[in-house]
Amino acid sequence: MVYEETVVLRVGFDEALAQVKEAFAEQGFGTLTEIDVQQVLRTKIGKEMGRYVIVGACNPELASQALDEVPQIGVLLPCNVVVRESPDGVLVEAMDPGVMATVTGHEGMRPIADDARRRVSDALDRLQATAL
Repeated sequence: MVYEETVVLRVGFDEALAQVKEAFAEQGFGTLTEIDVQQVLRTKIGKEMGRYVIVGACNPELASQALDEVPQIGVLLPCNVVVRESPDGVLVEAMDPGVMATVTGHEGMRPIADDARRRVSDALDRLQATAL
């Protein structure tokens, strides 16, 4: 099962992170959380690694619809977008919201997940277009 989409950006990490937030904001997603995994692991267990940030992106309208349809869907929210360093550039990996409909098995989630999937894909397409 494919559960994410990935694009590679050839800009600095901070610029990539800013571009991700902007592209997702254009699709109606706000940033609920921003977890600096590199810093957390360094502080907690002394692990050194490349830059790695998890952005918790949420579209309030879609989240509300999903919660009305399946109240326990909150365990799968928000949509996580990973921004991480790699030898190839800065990877942007976004969860496929279609997973929410598949995991719940609730048909009422399908149109909501499809809308979210389209918005996530549009954000990633915008990022990919700027990477060319």
